[in-house]
Amino acid sequence: MLGRTIKKAEFMLEQIGDKSPHAAKADGRYDDMRLDWWTTGFWPGMLWILYDLTGKEAYKQAAWSWDERLERMMLQENNFHHDVGFQFLPTAVIKYKLTGDPDALRRGLFAANLLAGRYNLAGRFLRAWNQDKLGWSIIDSSMNLSLLFWAAEASGDPRFMHIARAHADTVVERFIRKDGSVCHIVNFDPVTGECLGAIGGQGASPDSAWSRGAAWALYGMANACTYTGDKKYLRASRQVADFFLAHLPADAVPHWDFRASENLQHEPRDSSAGACAASGLLELASLLPEQEGRVYRLAAKRMIRSLDQSYATWHLPEHEAILLHATGHKPAGQNVDVSLIYGDYFFLEALAKLNGWERRIF
Repeated sequence: MLGRTIKKAEFMLEQIGDKSPHAAKADGRYDDMRLDWWTTGFWPGMLWILYDLTGKEAYKQAAWSWDERLERMMLQENNFHHDVGFQFLPTAVIKYKLTGDPDALRRGLFAANLLAGRYNLAGRFLRAWNQDKLGWSIIDSSMNLSLLFWAAEASGDPRFMHIARAHADTVVERFIRKDGSVCHIVNFDPVTGECLGAIGGQGASPDSAWSRGAAWALYGMANACTYTGDKKYLRASRQVADFFLAHLPADAVPHWDFRASENLQHEPRDSSAGACAASGLLELASLLPEQEGRVYRLAAKRMIRSLDQSYATWHLPEHEAILLHATGHKPAGQNVDVSLIYGDYFFLEALAKLNGWERRIF
């Protein structure tokens, strides 16, 4: 699997170049988004993984300038927000880890400061987006916490760790339900910090179970345990993982929302949620004793195998993506049954882990 994925990536490098891809639709061509779009980091993140796996300079050269381009975007009108972790962890931070580049270190810490500045002290949460919804926080930020955890280690400044742990605690308390399902958006009073309830967001409803949100949560909480050693995050990750695995269809690739309707067979799948969950399950498995972790590792292998056999573009050599049948924002009718760059990223990341790659980006 890894061999043909790397072969596909060589074709992607030729076709995508320095574009900032997000979605590829029926024509198989990836779009080119603004540099402050939340998915900017995933393509260069793939390039850095490929460089680390193969040692080929072409990947390094193609990935090198991305953090500089993002920094330049910071100096003009932009829409950077809670997702700077998705943008700077796979660019500046991994570049610093692999090459020791001092500018990459500076840019990563700059992004961490921006993220830390979004922390609401009263509600103990990271604010989402830049619109007037000052009390909104989203489950996606579970993954962006890794930028703060890394910054605490890289700078020696514990405030990054304090903020990351505070938000992670809020995820455990407010986002993850007792049954292990996850809500997308939680609304707080930004002045008092009072929790005002859940909002459906990209899920089917406020009380539904958006599958990619569950993937963000199980992976993000496993990461929080990796960085802190705190077992409550490990328990939270397992809680979500168990719900996720219990609600998978026969081919182990999730529908876009586990509670989208009573008849899920007519609902779209989300291969990106499956790929992200698989990589998160491998992280979770690594935190557990071998026998306990085995069930999660086997589940991740099964999901990756299914994606490889039934959702990949191996039969479409001119298609620029790796995975088909992902769902972006179903309630808004956006990017349904398409290829999504973060699905490709997490598929490659999970395969790399299964083949012994131990470097971490998130």
